[in-house]
Amino acid sequence: MPEKIYGLLGRTLGHSWSVSIHAAVGNQGYRLIELEPEELPAFLARPDIGGLNVTIPYKRDVMAYCDVIDPAAQAIGSVNTLVRRPDGKLYAWNTDISGFLYMARRAGVEMKDRKVMILGSGGTSLTAQAAARACGAREIVVVSRHGADNYDNLSRHGDAEIVVNTTPVGMYPHTGESAADLTRFPACQGVLDVVYNPRRTALLLQAEALGLPCSDGLPMLVFQATAAEEYFFDRKINPAENERILALLRREMENIVLIGMPGCGKSTVGAELAALTGRGAVDLDAEIVKTAGKSIPDIFAQDGEPAFRALEQQAAERFGRESKKILICGGGIVKSPQNYGFLHQNGRIYQLDRCLEKLPTDGRPLSQGADLATMAAERAPLYRRFRDALIDNNGAPQDAAERIWRDFCADTDSQRT
Repeated sequence: MPEKIYGLLGRTLGHSWSVSIHAAVGNQGYRLIELEPEELPAFLARPDIGGLNVTIPYKRDVMAYCDVIDPAAQAIGSVNTLVRRPDGKLYAWNTDISGFLYMARRAGVEMKDRKVMILGSGGTSLTAQAAARACGAREIVVVSRHGADNYDNLSRHGDAEIVVNTTPVGMYPHTGESAADLTRFPACQGVLDVVYNPRRTALLLQAEALGLPCSDGLPMLVFQATAAEEYFFDRKINPAENERILALLRREMENIVLIGMPGCGKSTVGAELAALTGRGAVDLDAEIVKTAGKSIPDIFAQDGEPAFRALEQQAAERFGRESKKILICGGGIVKSPQNYGFLHQNGRIYQLDRCLEKLPTDGRPLSQGADLATMAAERAPLYRRFRDALIDNNGAPQDAAERIWRDFCADTDSQRT
């Protein structure tokens, strides 16, 4: 008898973390299944399908090939979970709605009696609409590219109280993009974004800056996955597993970012962290040298500081969107405010602190002949703006690395609710 197929069905899945989630629940055979639309009929007719999750753009398309659709999923108008049962029929459910409600609940985003504006009109939008109705939203507005409510007339809904993004705008690798400017919605009281890679899309970075309750889509993804596993294998999973898996993924995927004064030991501590965690370390200054084809002192001498800062920003943008990395930043990376979003979107930022008299200046253009006390005073508010935690590095670099890792692990655990 052929081995049954378990996996995620979609068109472009390189960004997906679903395999890690299902493996954490015990489904080691789960895989990514990328198909073109014309391949759907033959694939969905296969008798060896065990269980499938379905993502963009097929959440509605697959319904035509299902034999039995759960009434709740039928009412929503999209499905995300398929199972071939012993009777040979293909059964379908929508576990996304439970995941969406879980995401909103743990973020403290309340939709009852509020105006909910949903960006996007695809299958996930249908789920968000159903969730908003279930929560008793006062009004639900769906914004699409070509509908009556579109991105050119968002001002009509400046009174929106909850903003939900169900589009892939801002998703890896196209990070930094946002479907809406939250300052246009002064009544906004919460933001939900179904994108989970990066951890903080441009929309969520803005929500954080405005002090709004918000969440990325990873809690939704985890919850719907464990609910799907219950259908796959007809078993119950302890609800606590959702928080365990979520913390595990946060710890595995989020970057560790090191900032601080020139010579404070970022490279040395970064190397210790790499040895401690098994992660790859990326030195942004070294990447700038590769790109420019010349040393940093030569960049400053021949092209000036503005040219260096432009290269630094490109490096922060490039590597800040990656996952599972240790990013070692130059001392002046905080001088460009845009770099905060690049580094924070997928990372926890640590400032290393070291006594000024211990800071070397060789090979550091802005440190040579400079008043380090004045430089440190000028940069102090910038470092405070960027950092999530301050780490003393006046002792052994290994000690600083261990403190960072303990804090990083504690932070991912503390995100459980």
